This record gives sequence, C-alpha cells and structure tokens, in this order.
Amino acid sequence: MAKSVEGVQAFGWAARDASGVLSPFNFSRRATGDKDVKFKVLYCGICHSDLHQIKNEWGSTSYPLLPGHEIVGVVTEVGSKVQKVKVGDKVGVGCLVGSCLSCDSCVNHLENYCPKPIYSLNSFYYDGTPSYGGFSDVMVVDEHFILHFPDNLPLDATAPLLCAGITTYSPLRYFGLDKPGLHVGVVGLGGLGHLAVKFAKAFGAKVTVISTSPRKKEEAIEGLGADSFLVSRDPDQMQVINRVFNLSFVTCTVPYTLIHF
Repeated sequence: MAKSVEGVQAFGWAARDASGVLSPFNFSRRATGDKDVKFKVLYCGICHSDLHQIKNEWGSTSYPLLPGHEIVGVVTEVGSKVQKVKVGDKVGVGCLVGSCLSCDSCVNHLENYCPKPIYSLNSFYYDGTPSYGGFSDVMVVDEHFILHFPDNLPLDATAPLLCAGITTYSPLRYFGLDKPGLHVGVVGLGGLGHLAVKFAKAFGAKVTVISTSPRKKEEAIEGLGADSFLVSRDPDQMQVINRVFNLSFVTCTVPYTLIHF
C-alpha cells in the first residue's frame, strides 16, 4: 500500500493532569515513512508504570500524557522499504519505539540500553514531537521496533507479553531457569508474577508461588498450574525456602523483606 503523505489523525484517551482521570484526546501521528508501519490498535494492556506516569508519581510526566505500552493490532499501511510485515499482519510494539540505532548497544541488539531512547509514551522523537502511547486507535512505528505475531496467537492475550511478559521471560532465560527439573519460587502473583509462573511451567520447572495473600492460592495452583503455594507471612512455611529452590524470582513491586530469599 502506498504510504500516507499527510499526518495520521488519531483518537485516544489522555491524562491532562495528575488527577488520574483520562479524557478523549484528538491528535496526529506522523505520516507513514519509508520504514514505518501503521497499524490499527485492537488491544492495549495497562502496566503499573502507566499509572505512575498518569499521576506524575515519578515527577517526569509531560501532559497531555497518553498511556499504554503493550500495544497490539493489525497492519493497515507500510512504507516502501518495510520488509518484516505486510498489510493484514498481526503486530505489536512495547515500551520502545525508537533509538539511535548506531551506538554500541543498538548495534548489539540492546536498544533498551541506548543513551537516546524513544519510549512509547511520555517521550520525544528526535524532531521534538511527543510520543503518545497505545490508548489510541492507531500507531505509526519504525519497522525495527515492530513485532510480528503468528496468525494463531490471540491478540488480547498477547498484549501483556510486551512488558510484563518480557520482563519475566528474559531473566528466566538469562539465569538458566528455562530447563526442566528446576524448582523456581515466584514471589508475588500480580501482573508479572502470573506470567513468571506460566513461563516457568512451560520450561518444565516445578513452581512454588510465594505471596502475602492466602486468597491467591486457588488462582496460583488451579488457575495457573503452580505446584505449591507458600504464605510469606507464615514463618513455618518460609523455613523451606533456602532448602528447595534453585532461585526465588521476585516479581512484586512494593516494599518487601528479602530476609527469607
């Protein structure tokens, strides 16, 4: 498909201040460039970091802020030099939509360590225009940062993989916990924790969920397939920690004592 020559009119939901309220927001995305992919947004997850940004809890928010960095949809237009995807393909993009592509990190496929990153939201492109996230109807993204999904992968379940998913998958692989026969303890059963459980089980590990909330036991074992469950506030239960785990995998994002881990 021929690329757009004018900016792309878009609609989304944005925060105008630190109240946490989102309201309708009309704006423009850039025209589809030679290496750009335009896609219709079908699903977008919400991460706790989105909430921090919306409420300016990190002190760095530029308003209006349009959140969302677990963004998936279907390609509607591609630039003339795009090779990875075509119109109609299922695609997505995570927290990173741009980088310099020339520093040592970028050359070694570690764009997330680039000193000049462009994030999906609350960031600025090199021409000074702001980036807006996935709580919108359309995205225009450099092909380099686009992920292509197989047709049989349901997009609603795919979106969380672009942040919570890679955040847990990457360290499990990095620390060698992707092999059968290991015993992994997952601390916290939230957005990150539930994916850590599913990945570890898929790798063939025995998984124990460790939580402050006894009410999460049913979800952990029956819903996600964990092998066992420990309540971290119970000293007797926690005595087994150092004897049985190859690694305790901490996924909670609140202050938490590490004395048992």
